[in-house]
This record gives sequence, C-alpha cells and structure tokens, in this order.
Amino acid sequence: MNIALKSGFVAVIATAALSGAVMAETLRLSHNVGDTTTWQQGAVRFGELLAEKTDGAFDVRVFPNAQLSGGDQMRQAEMVGRGALDLVVTSAINVTPLVPEMAVFSLPYLYAGYDQVDATTQGPAAGLLEDILREKGIEVLAWGENGFREVTNNTRPIKSPADMEGLNMRVAGPMYIDVMNALGANPQQMQWGETLTALQQGVVDGQENPIGAVIIPQQVYEMQKYLTTWHYSYDPIFLGVSAKRWESLDAETQGQMRDAAVEAMAYQRQITREGTDAGVAFLREKGMEVYEPSEAELQAFRDATKPAFDAWAAKVGDEIVGAFRKAIDEAG
Repeated sequence: MNIALKSGFVAVIATAALSGAVMAETLRLSHNVGDTTTWQQGAVRFGELLAEKTDGAFDVRVFPNAQLSGGDQMRQAEMVGRGALDLVVTSAINVTPLVPEMAVFSLPYLYAGYDQVDATTQGPAAGLLEDILREKGIEVLAWGENGFREVTNNTRPIKSPADMEGLNMRVAGPMYIDVMNALGANPQQMQWGETLTALQQGVVDGQENPIGAVIIPQQVYEMQKYLTTWHYSYDPIFLGVSAKRWESLDAETQGQMRDAAVEAMAYQRQITREGTDAGVAFLREKGMEVYEPSEAELQAFRDATKPAFDAWAAKVGDEIVGAFRKAIDEAG
C-alpha cells in the first residue's frame, strides 16, 4: 500500500472512530411466503425498528419464500435452532415436525374469534410453547398472524363435508393431512413455493389459507374459482431468533430486539386483519364465488373433523390443551 493510500485509509478509520460510527451487523431473516405478503411487511418493519432502537447496530436482511432453506419451509425453524439462520418468521403448523405441540393453535374449530385467539397467543398459554421452542434453540420474540384458514378450489362450492369428497387438496403440514382425510379429501403436503404452480396446472384442485395474509397478496383468486369461509383452523406466526445469537447479546440489546419484534408483529396482525375484513368483498369483485356457511353447516364440519381434533389433542397433551381451553373460556 503506498503512503498516500495508507494515510487516506487511516484517516477514514480515524474519522469513523471519532464520529462513533459502527458497522451494522447483518442478521438474516427467512420466512415462508412471497414478498407481497403481510409476513414480509412485518419482517421488514422489524428490521426498521431494530435498526432504529439500536442506533443502526443491526441490518436485517429479509429472505422470502424460504430461500435460505432451499424452499423447504419446514426446515427454517430447525436451521434457526442450530444457529445456521439468525431469525425466522414462520407459522405454528410449519414447526410441528420439530415441535408437535405447536399443532395446538390449529386444532380444527378450537377458536370462535380473535378475542379467543389473542387470549392464547398474547397470554401465558403461548408461554408453554415458547418454553419448548427454547429447548430446541429458538427464542420466540413475538407472535403475529397468518389467520383463519379458508378453503378454495376449482371444482365446486364447498357447503358440506360431502363436497370435499375426492378433492385433491394442497396442505401445509401433517395435522391438515388428518383433517382432510376426515373430510374425504385427498391431501397433498406441498411447499408453498410449489403450490401456485400446482394450482395453475391443475395438479391439485384446491388449497386452504387465510384471506388477508395469503389468498389476496399471493393472488390465489387468479387460479381458484370457489372460496368457503369455514374458519376451520387458525394459524399464528411467530418471529424467533437463534438462541445462540440471543445469548450473545447483552440484556439491553435483548430488550431492544424483543421490543422491536413485539411492535412489528402487532403491526403485522393489524394489517392482516384489515386485509381479511375487506377481503371477501375484494374476492367477489375479482370473480370468486364466496360461500359463507350457516351455523348449522359449520357444525357439520366441526363434527366431521372431531376425530382429527381428538387425535392431535392427544399428541399435544392435556396440559397444553387445557391451558388453551382455559384461556379461550375466560375470553368468552
């Protein structure tokens, strides 16, 4: 290095030191779905808030569509658990291969509304799952929302369990395989990155996902004709950090990171629910036929999916299921 170049380099370092400038540490955050979704918006908001609260000490890079796990959304949590990824936004059902107890959130017809949901995800009941995830190397920072999962297909309106008979349905996780089998459908577990193509090509007849978080932003309405608002299962998401990364931070930085996550996921829940509230009218405008079942029709779906509920409640265990039911009952 010549003298002039060397002196210039030293001057830059000195200026940075005098100004108190720090190099931002890059954190990689992976999530399941596309960059038009509320998952992406929540993840980006977390990065912004973390940079703001830590005076630029961290730069969060967001990778949609499970890019960092080769498109395998189930592997993301496991990678975070062993420290191969820093952060993840994923749904409870996608973590069930690692933590079967996470299926509790999505038990069919467990919830009747958002008040009951919030009583579990934002209360002590969720802490039971956080303890298990911590043992797997994941520190849960905050809970967000995928939402109530509604069914779409290209074959016929779904008004009763009999209408599900024989349909090839894409599902996200093992519990939904049992639910679809109970309804007489043919479940096909498939990564989300493969699902849109499968719908376009008719490889599967339909799928089930929340309106505000997935169906609208991922433009599922362009590939599916019928939607039934059966609210059969709820799916939260969570923002988690590698325990190795978490334990390397001082208490002040941990507090800043958790505060950023809580604020970001509150924002994500809000925009997801806003999208869901306006979603049915939007989907009708886009040409979908939307069927809203009566209470008697919903009861028929509850009855048909009860064997799957009972089987997965047994896998989850009485302590966790009991804590969730207690929180739900108290919420009315």
